[in-house]
Amino acid sequence: MWACVLELNGWRRRRGDAPLVSYQGLCRELAAAGPGTFGELDTTGARSVLRRFSDAWFSAAKRRKAGDVSARFPRRRRGLVPVRWYHGTFRLDGRRLRLPTAAGYAPLRLRLDRAIPYPAERVRSVTLLAEGGRLWLEVTAEVPVATYPLVTGPDPGRVAGVDLGIIHPYAVAGPDGHGLLVSGRAVRAEHRMHLADTKARCRAVAGRAPKPGQCGSRRWRQYRRWARLVEGRHRRRVRQAQHEAAKAVIAWAVQQRVGTLTVGDPRGVLNLDAGRRHNLRLRQWQVGRAIAVLRDKAELAGITLRLVDERGSSSTCPACRARVRKPAGRTMTCTSCNTTGHRDLFAAATIATRTPKGGGITTVAAVLPHVVTHRRAGRHLPGAGPSRRDPRRPHHVTAVGSVGRLRPAPPPTVAGSRSPAPHGEEPQTPPQPGQRLRSQH
Repeated sequence: MWACVLELNGWRRRRGDAPLVSYQGLCRELAAAGPGTFGELDTTGARSVLRRFSDAWFSAAKRRKAGDVSARFPRRRRGLVPVRWYHGTFRLDGRRLRLPTAAGYAPLRLRLDRAIPYPAERVRSVTLLAEGGRLWLEVTAEVPVATYPLVTGPDPGRVAGVDLGIIHPYAVAGPDGHGLLVSGRAVRAEHRMHLADTKARCRAVAGRAPKPGQCGSRRWRQYRRWARLVEGRHRRRVRQAQHEAAKAVIAWAVQQRVGTLTVGDPRGVLNLDAGRRHNLRLRQWQVGRAIAVLRDKAELAGITLRLVDERGSSSTCPACRARVRKPAGRTMTCTSCNTTGHRDLFAAATIATRTPKGGGITTVAAVLPHVVTHRRAGRHLPGAGPSRRDPRRPHHVTAVGSVGRLRPAPPPTVAGSRSPAPHGEEPQTPPQPGQRLRSQH
């Protein structure tokens, strides 16, 4: 269906007619085509594809009207487009899903790997999509907003500032001098390791890649399928880590009875050219997804989220409002009032005093956190815990000069006896300060 819409607009473009992109116009063309035009795809699934094409076209038109010349209209063929069915058109019974098809065809029956964690009556839509060479089901359900006992729920008058970043996805400065730092170093390591693996795979198969215009071999298709599986796994790992980070922020806000989260919107810096390496970090940041995930979880918890301008918050002292030079590390010190603290928490405290829509800074004094809670995002990632190792790292490779984990000293021996260490092995003793532990083998 996606390819049919592209060909239809191609014909209209060659004749000099206006493109057919509105959802209503595409639905009229679908009705005129008659039943059975697109095989076993029913009307509900076909209209979901038309809705996706219309949204993509108008989104590109809006970006180009705003001055973004890099925006492109949907003109590329796609093999598998996500298809959505709404409530009342499908049947869900435990782990079995029944999807409708065109008239005269048997319905499509699917068996899910695991049960959906929502009651069947709360499921509003299901989307069938293919990602990483596998078939997935995306479920949209209606979840009730959390309720709290009297005088224990979030208070709209208690405001917390949220600073978004790469090393710390969320840095929160709340009232009463409490703060939260969510570390994203495991996510950054996942990005780096995935990029290194991708480069290594490209170098290894560069000689087997088909030339332009040639058809790839079976071995090449198997490699491409495996590469898509790896890419899909990487995206799912990062997406889960983002949800874990946002969940930690909302849990902390509920505990502190914070009713309003003031989030600094840093999407204005994404258009600045800061070098190839920094541009890669910004592309992997996914700040829009971080804001969307935090907004969804805040709404379910009954917390209001508002976006403000974060310009200058990382270089402003929240105590005296003086400009502070950006430090090399994570500790910032104001030269005017000698206030010292974490620079991300400084930015979050400044953001908490700002108002949306260019309202500037309020007269409310910034509260610097003195009790900081630390959380980690991405504990499920390989190598994130001390008991697990990244399977992509060779186990025999250690850092230069690393002494490894110290083990207990051997038991004392009787005078004149030999060491209890096995033959050819030195007894393990703690190294002296500044000394490197080297092996003779």
